[in-house]
Amino acid sequence: MSALAPALQAYFTDRLIGQRAASPNTIAAYKVTFRLLLGFISQRTGKTPSSLAIADLDAPTIAAFLDHLQTERHNGAATRNNRLAAIHSLFAYLALNYPEDAATIQRVLGIPAKRTERNLRTYLTEPEVDALLAACDQASWTGRRDHAMFALTIQTGLRISELISLTCQDLTLAAGAHVHTVGKGRKERRTPLVTSTKTIIKSWLAERAGAPADPLFPTATGRGLSRDAVERRLSRTLTVAGRTCPSITAKHATMHTLRHTAAMRLLQAGNDITVIALWLGHEQIGTTNIYLHADMTLKQKAIDRTRPTGSRQGRYRPPDTLIAFLETL
Repeated sequence: MSALAPALQAYFTDRLIGQRAASPNTIAAYKVTFRLLLGFISQRTGKTPSSLAIADLDAPTIAAFLDHLQTERHNGAATRNNRLAAIHSLFAYLALNYPEDAATIQRVLGIPAKRTERNLRTYLTEPEVDALLAACDQASWTGRRDHAMFALTIQTGLRISELISLTCQDLTLAAGAHVHTVGKGRKERRTPLVTSTKTIIKSWLAERAGAPADPLFPTATGRGLSRDAVERRLSRTLTVAGRTCPSITAKHATMHTLRHTAAMRLLQAGNDITVIALWLGHEQIGTTNIYLHADMTLKQKAIDRTRPTGSRQGRYRPPDTLIAFLETL
């Protein structure tokens, strides 16, 4: 039997870091997966993680671990599938280097992902966007920082990891104003800035007065904001915005919701889905197609285009109040 410890170490150093140049986020996610997996198997077998063999990670054990994630740790199907993807990645590497364990490896690779429900994307309407930005306290330094941060995200659709990684030199505010980011999969892109966003960011940069390599949106001590800190600032601002815009309180909005909002704005402005994919940094168009399902305006236009010739455009209206009541049941 092949020892697991050197194989797992080689997977991280040779495959993930050396060959694939995986991002720190990917490495961190995979690290958590294997810490959980090794702890689970160690508890079941009584062996220490460093003494486990590849054969100890057989298909029934992996399946039991995936069930443990959902039943004991209360993880959702999406998290389960992410953990399985990390395990599949490891076993694909093992298949090339440990042929003696081929039978075990192939059975693990055959474990399917669990089907998940695809919910419609939540996004903010224009009145909700206005309420969110207006809720930022312009009288305070942190409020002006948050206003610039949220305005930039809503217009550009940056991921939170891209947003907190921005430095002052990543913004170009001359002709052809844009923000430069290195996003998921180390893909580099430049996203144009509209005049209103350019004005907000220009004002913030002047107040920020940082060196080129300094974080664009720092804490009060000058360090870069963390993911949790940004989400907390958004949550507080949403609470304030809800006082004047009650509809925003009904939505579970996060920084990723602001990214969805940028995508829906582009879609409703008539931009092609391929353009939106480039804007968001999506590698596959299928990822961007989710926004088509969320846009009721496009669906209404589709209905209108299929109406019989000579009929009036618009939705069905019941002819009587009693019929209208029955329709609502």
